[in-house]
Amino acid sequence: MSGVDQDFLRNLKEKVNIVEVAESYFSLEKRGGSYWACCPFHHEKTPSFAINEAGQYYHCFGCGESGDVIKFVCEMESADFIDGVKMLAERAHIPMPAYENDNGKTAELKRKKDAVLKILNETAHFYLRNLNSGNADAHIEYILRRKIPSTVVRAFGLGASLNYDDLPRYLISAGFSAQDIVDSGVVNEVNGKLTDAQGGRLIFPIINSYGEVIAFGGRLLKKTNFAKYVNTRDTIVFTKRKNLYNINLLKKLKREQTIKEVIMVEGYMDTISLYQAGFRNVVASMGTSLTQDQARLIKRYTDTVLISYDGDAAGQKANIRGLDILKDEGLNVRVVPLPEGLDPDDVIKQLGNQAYGNCLEGALPLIDYKLDVLGKGYDLTKTEDKRRYVSEALKIISTADSNAEKEELLKKLRTKSGISYESLKRDLEQNPAEARAKAPEQPKKREDNADAIVLASRFVISGFLFGADYARDVDISSVEFADPVHEIIAKYIRSKQLMEEPVQLSELFEFFDENTREYEELSHILDYSEGGGFSAEVSEKYFNDCLLKLKINAVDRQIRECTQAMDACDDLAQRANLGAKIVELTRQKQKIRNGVKL
Repeated sequence: MSGVDQDFLRNLKEKVNIVEVAESYFSLEKRGGSYWACCPFHHEKTPSFAINEAGQYYHCFGCGESGDVIKFVCEMESADFIDGVKMLAERAHIPMPAYENDNGKTAELKRKKDAVLKILNETAHFYLRNLNSGNADAHIEYILRRKIPSTVVRAFGLGASLNYDDLPRYLISAGFSAQDIVDSGVVNEVNGKLTDAQGGRLIFPIINSYGEVIAFGGRLLKKTNFAKYVNTRDTIVFTKRKNLYNINLLKKLKREQTIKEVIMVEGYMDTISLYQAGFRNVVASMGTSLTQDQARLIKRYTDTVLISYDGDAAGQKANIRGLDILKDEGLNVRVVPLPEGLDPDDVIKQLGNQAYGNCLEGALPLIDYKLDVLGKGYDLTKTEDKRRYVSEALKIISTADSNAEKEELLKKLRTKSGISYESLKRDLEQNPAEARAKAPEQPKKREDNADAIVLASRFVISGFLFGADYARDVDISSVEFADPVHEIIAKYIRSKQLMEEPVQLSELFEFFDENTREYEELSHILDYSEGGGFSAEVSEKYFNDCLLKLKINAVDRQIRECTQAMDACDDLAQRANLGAKIVELTRQKQKIRNGVKL
């Protein structure tokens, strides 16, 4: 299905340890035979994400996410399967194999990505040569005017586009196909003519965490009707909402030191200005609304993000939704207050590095920031405005994480509004519906309408999978499962038993396609990997009860089949035989209930 040789994949998963891979993204705590952390795929305060080192798989007991090391990397990096395999192969220093026949789609996808990355890399060097060619006077003048030193220019790989024609002509002469050049996003095709998508602009290469140039941002150097900044359109290697500017240098910083917090700004120049001023823990959202993918990207480096956007009131209101997305991903969000009308670059240039550092020190918790922005929208000297402000403020306060925080915020609201604390508290308590509507999002829960037989099957299967003592003397081939997923897993376990090989749980994820009912059912079975939360004695009793239930269900199924056959049969002799079989099955069922071995 993947187009990658299956023996290679098994060898790769033997070479990489999922625990070591996961620890490159976040800290793990070993408890018993598993490693635990707060789930990276949903917001939670109590760790329910477990990694089983022996089985080389992960499972979250909160949201149900499960998988092997390849799926883990794909999820963390927002990568497709092939890229996930490539990342792990590079980590293990194993060369990627040739692709199996899958109608050429996988091989073509890899060829296209490789070609696009080469084009982007070549384009970055082309722009850099332009900047140093002596023909980029306007670009150099802008850099000097913004007081960007040469060391920072080199660190960010700034370049220059001199016109609309040179780049496409150069790339064609370098041997790249016109289609690949267009697909890379560095050129536009209009009426059959190729033109530089960043024509005439100062160039900011966008580099991913692996040091690959994946896109460009460009700034106009003179006033025109065109947009001041333009980014490369989304391509096979670049999706704006999944990336952050300067993530490559942030990753380098993480190797040098622990990153306590990341500063999030809007644009390229803010990033460069802060970096130049010594604030190296900075990234930019590139003007896009903040997304869940970007939140997860930040979370690989820190749990705290300082939002440092422009100081205008309109921008503040527009940013709140994006900040909630960050909070919902478990990040501690604080907002940096800036002087009205100034951006971070302005503060540093006009007021100095220390002034900006003071702004960082004064960063507000997200809920305080919301109240602050809300207050700017009302004239509290007017009765109607005050009432609406208090009503909206109470809705915000109702989302606070603790009663202590609510009390503190109510006191601030009392001071600002002049309304007594007792009245505000009563109004807050009398509005539970609003509080629930605005409460922080809870971990997603999987729908599970499983009946008693499915639940029993899951527990029995888990007993064999996880090597429970009470399952060792039971022949799994003697157990009948109604669900095909359970049958597949049971046959896998039996095959391992016959070959006297240990069960490799990570292999199970190869049997079922993601986002299917079968994959979801496997996830439910893994919920019992820690014994279902039962004591050893209770687990053993429950296992035996489940076995009994499955044996009775198997007999009931035969009785139903015989009854249906008898109802449809006109032959008296056959009906008599079926009736006798039903009687015998009923006796067997009773013996099973009484604990008689058959």
